[in-house]
Amino acid sequence: MLAKLKKLDLTIIFLLMVFMAISSLLVYSADIDDPTISVSWSKMIISYMIALIALMGASFLDYRLLVRFAVYPYAISVILLVVVLKFDQKINGASGWFQLPGGFSFQPAELIKVALIIALAAWLHKRRGEDLRLLQDIVPMGLITLLPFGLVFIQPDLGNAIILIGILIGMVWIGNIKYSHALLAFIVLGGGLFAFFYFYSMYPKEISGYLVEHFHFKDHWFQRINTFLDPSQASRDERYQMENSLRAIGSGGLTGEGYLNGSSIHSNFIPYAYSDSIFVVVGEEFGFRGAAVLLMLYFFLIYRMILIAIQSKNRSGSYLVVGVVAMYVFQIFENIGMLIGLMPLTGITLPFISYGGSSLLINMLCIGMVLSVKIHDIAIEDDK
Repeated sequence: MLAKLKKLDLTIIFLLMVFMAISSLLVYSADIDDPTISVSWSKMIISYMIALIALMGASFLDYRLLVRFAVYPYAISVILLVVVLKFDQKINGASGWFQLPGGFSFQPAELIKVALIIALAAWLHKRRGEDLRLLQDIVPMGLITLLPFGLVFIQPDLGNAIILIGILIGMVWIGNIKYSHALLAFIVLGGGLFAFFYFYSMYPKEISGYLVEHFHFKDHWFQRINTFLDPSQASRDERYQMENSLRAIGSGGLTGEGYLNGSSIHSNFIPYAYSDSIFVVVGEEFGFRGAAVLLMLYFFLIYRMILIAIQSKNRSGSYLVVGVVAMYVFQIFENIGMLIGLMPLTGITLPFISYGGSSLLINMLCIGMVLSVKIHDIAIEDDK
């Protein structure tokens, strides 16, 4: 045990402690003047404690056991995604949470991200670094991702569904995909997005009406699409969060309005400022400098993880770390991008900063897997 403790990456541990301190300050600022928000600080402290225990447990567990038995966490996560739809426990319009004793809740869409990383790492490990084959490797990996993607998408949870695709892209790329296959995927994906945007811009009411009527799509999906693609055609209510977020971040300027002095935040103009929109608190109260510092902290965290992936002597360890890196990169970009108009609004949290027990727990588990790679990285002759 002591030997494993000595191998922990102290830089990553330090960064996590910094993130926790920043999160506590920002959540307090977002919560203090909003009577509609009731952040339970006792629950938050308990969540931190549970997350830290999960971090240490995952760090000391040999990650190769996870890869060897990857089918089990994947199957359990998919089953939970199916079951949670039947419970119909809606939070903010989505059926994706299990309500637990003590006022806690758990979101299986967060768990499936870890399970997917492990499952894809196990598949890539079998290839031993050889080029991925289109039908034998890429298509099955796509299907492994498509199943949970569909289940998360219909909750509806577009944000976490997109993250699953980001994990697949990152791991397929590092898994040694052929350039011809990557180009083919780019053409298909780009063509599909172009066709969707074109036809949706031409016939928005017809398409949204058909999907709502025949496939039970949610109206607010199309409100968010309208706000992103054509804000001029979106209603004032649909533009409310994005416009206020942009205005608040812009008002922060270089140095910000000061901690606890954000005018938009403390006038309750920003929905979910303690959760999905917490970056607005950073931009308004700490300005460009504060936002830059936060992004630099994320950069150092990702940099340390990439170093662990590069130094790993076991391919499965490298694949796990790259999957975690891909998840964080897409999630950070998506969360911040949606608040500055680069991405459509989705219910996605900012890792380690947003208020949320499920998100914090899963993020800590992922970091624990990364640390496990560093601790248990022993060269295996047949894996060289």
